[in-house]
Amino acid sequence: MPLEIEPSETEEKPFSTEAWSQVLAAVDKAYAELVSYQERLEQQNEELHEFSRLLGSILSSVSDVMLVLGRSGTIEEGSASIGQVTGKATVDLVGTKADTLFVGESADRIRRAIETLRFSREPAQFEAAVVTPDGPAPYDVSISARTNDRGRMIGAVIVGRPLGELRRAYAELEDSHRTLKEAQTQLVRNEKLASLGRLLAGVAHELNNPISFVYANAHTLEKYIGRFETYFEQVEAGAPREELVALRTELKLDRELRNLRQSIEGARDGAERVRDIVSDLRRLSVAGSTEREPFDLVEAARVAARWVSRGSKSGVAVRFDGSNALRVVGNAGHIQQIVMNLVQNAIDSTRGLNAPAVSISIGREGQFAVLTVSDNGTGIDAGVADSVFDPFFTTKPVGQGTGLGLSISAKIAEEHGGTLEFTDLDPGTAFRLTLPAGDVP
Repeated sequence: MPLEIEPSETEEKPFSTEAWSQVLAAVDKAYAELVSYQERLEQQNEELHEFSRLLGSILSSVSDVMLVLGRSGTIEEGSASIGQVTGKATVDLVGTKADTLFVGESADRIRRAIETLRFSREPAQFEAAVVTPDGPAPYDVSISARTNDRGRMIGAVIVGRPLGELRRAYAELEDSHRTLKEAQTQLVRNEKLASLGRLLAGVAHELNNPISFVYANAHTLEKYIGRFETYFEQVEAGAPREELVALRTELKLDRELRNLRQSIEGARDGAERVRDIVSDLRRLSVAGSTEREPFDLVEAARVAARWVSRGSKSGVAVRFDGSNALRVVGNAGHIQQIVMNLVQNAIDSTRGLNAPAVSISIGREGQFAVLTVSDNGTGIDAGVADSVFDPFFTTKPVGQGTGLGLSISAKIAEEHGGTLEFTDLDPGTAFRLTLPAGDVP
């Protein structure tokens, strides 16, 4: 009978199937994680390369000078423009100190700014001179810190913009602004001349009547002088009293003496009318400077309205309501231009009506003088009401309006510290002008 040998206690038992399965599963899992990690690493590496290419394209295309510095102030990256400015290849600048690209005091400021960033992290901006083959060039330089995720400074970034170009741009901007102001002043002047041009016919008529009256009376006075000279020649010749009485009767000197006084009074009245017309015209047509002084708004408005009424020959009488006198501070000629534009538009709006009405109301509201020009005309359509103050906008037929009157008037009011507003009435329209009132109401 064969002997059965028992396994010794030290002999290892073989792995079971279940144990081998667990080992293989762990290996598969570790391999899968390794593959996944490799894929993520390759993706991050690709993103890093993409970012590097993007940074390179930025540095090569940026027009301003840009330097990326390390913590010690050495150049790690630089824009292509830095090479163009300094005349050195950008790659040759890598590893050199950034302050070596600047001149004298500018280099010291660069060093101090980098040192300050280590403690305050506050960016700095100042003017610095960059070394170029043609000599120092002024740049507007800004320096900011580069930090890691923990907020620790790892370097700095310097960005510089040439001040020569900025100064040229500012000079061009200033020239453009000056040209614009000159054009605006010219527009105001042209619009005023256009307003005066519309009054020429009325002015000629107003002047022609009193001048003709003065001329006729002067002609009559010349005839009277001839008769009196004949009489006094006989007096000087020693003619007898009877002959002088007869000559006086023949020449009708008693009647002519009365007519002489009337002719003198008529000539004086005509001359005074000419004087008043010229005085009004001078006050209305004065170009005016930028200087401002107190003046009576009511009187200025009356002069402006009177001239528009004369020139338009519409027969519309402008009615005045409110204060008899109200002082404001400004340029009287420019304010008269506003009133002329508003009154002219009001008269044009009432053209063809059986009972046209245009009124000007002047009063004071707090620290402002308020002048309102109202009419009962055709009004303004709601669809274009928002455009009435736009330049070159007009509802008048071609050739009857420049479209600048209200736009310039609103600008003048704004320059005087006031406003010009539009209100729709039923029927008609109203424009409300506010101006800072003077010390004396």
